[in-house]
Amino acid sequence: MDWRRLKAALLEQGSVRLAGEDADAYISRSAAGPSAGSAGSVFFAVGNRRVRLGIDPASPVTLVHDGGGVATLALGGERVWGRLEQAALHCPRQAYITVTGACIFGCRYCPVPSLAGRRKSVGEIARLVESVKGRIDAVSITSGVASTVEEEEEYVLEVVRALRQFDLPIGVAIYPTPDSPRRLHDLGVVEVKFNLETATPALFAEICPGLDRDAVWEALRQSVALFGRGRVFSNVIVGLGETDEEIGQCIDELAWIGVIPVIRPLSPAADLADLPRPSAERLLGIFDLHKQALQRAGLHPEEALTMCSACTACDLVPGRDSP
Repeated sequence: MDWRRLKAALLEQGSVRLAGEDADAYISRSAAGPSAGSAGSVFFAVGNRRVRLGIDPASPVTLVHDGGGVATLALGGERVWGRLEQAALHCPRQAYITVTGACIFGCRYCPVPSLAGRRKSVGEIARLVESVKGRIDAVSITSGVASTVEEEEEYVLEVVRALRQFDLPIGVAIYPTPDSPRRLHDLGVVEVKFNLETATPALFAEICPGLDRDAVWEALRQSVALFGRGRVFSNVIVGLGETDEEIGQCIDELAWIGVIPVIRPLSPAADLADLPRPSAERLLGIFDLHKQALQRAGLHPEEALTMCSACTACDLVPGRDSP
């Protein structure tokens, strides 16, 4: 089995049809990002590699649960034996928590602004981590923006203070203010993720109106100096209309300054629900560009402690999804 090609094909499809024994204990549901408000997803693993797939009764991919987490995946004529992984909170081996499930911004790929989600209390978040602390290696925090970017940062910092009691690595992904890198570092956060989202400034202006891509770049630069090369991450979505050359250049620019790009296939949702998911062949080609850029920069996503690069289920990740 060529895992890299299989995962690319699965990411192109993005979903599975569940069959067999009841798998409800293995279904994870999201409060943030393009999958917020969906029917949920499952994590299918083969050895130490995993992929996350949404649940869709119309999917051409079938996942048969034989019970106890043992499962068989069928795509085309290929059958793959593996297991379903239970998410601790949102993903396996992490408490990955959305602090505020609402957002004042309107990024066109994201359904969160239309869902009227709520903000979790600090005590509630601490209790969530307490409930899974025996099954996790890290805590990861992300958030929408309830009122202002500055107010959201203050609240997330309060959450981080409350979670230091668990003595676990903490990663944080928020929309940054100029002081975010320093303030998060001072609290002992080990990794941060500030998302460029798009390969080019022009696409960012179109897809994320009201946000400042230059401010994200500056936060990334500052963060590398504080957290170190390879401890700073940035999502870049594939499938928004960028060329391979444009995404390759963005990957190179991020890696050169010490940031690990998280190359995220578009999950069509919200205003972009009619767009296609990127093809497996395109994902494989970009994976090669990504791998080469990371090698040149001496960056190793397989060493990530928190967030998406520690999970790897939603993306093709050099160092984890290839030899």
